Amino acid sequence: GAALLAAGRITLLLWAATALLVAMLVMIRNAYGALTVILTGGTFLLVSWLTGAQVQAAFAYAVVWFLLLGGVRPAFELQAKRSRGGAGDSDADQLSRLTHVPAGLWLFLFHAVSLCSLMGGGRWLLGM
Repeated sequence: GAALLAAGRITLLLWAATALLVAMLVMIRNAYGALTVILTGGTFLLVSWLTGAQVQAAFAYAVVWFLLLGGVRPAFELQAKRSRGGAGDSDADQLSRLTHVPAGLWLFLFHAVSLCSLMGGGRWLLGM
């Protein structure tokens, strides 16, 4: 998303996000999830069809920043839960069991990927 915005491809970003939401709809297992995905996809469609370039750009930048910033939080939440003895069935623990690599290293990788994504995406969005 950040790369598309940096390249000035706002409409492509909105349509690609809509396509991904439609693809995700097939995997939703509950009514609330389906409703959320449908409403979000509808919002993306309405913004891309009915608004001007300035509103589309503002919406696209807000969504991409939201995703970049929101992507960092789950790794910290997982780390906090694991420090309290919870999350024995987390992705890091499951990967640890499958690969025999300690869950802490998987958690470090989660942190590294999310923080590097935030920094790289932020650099694109800020034009650095």
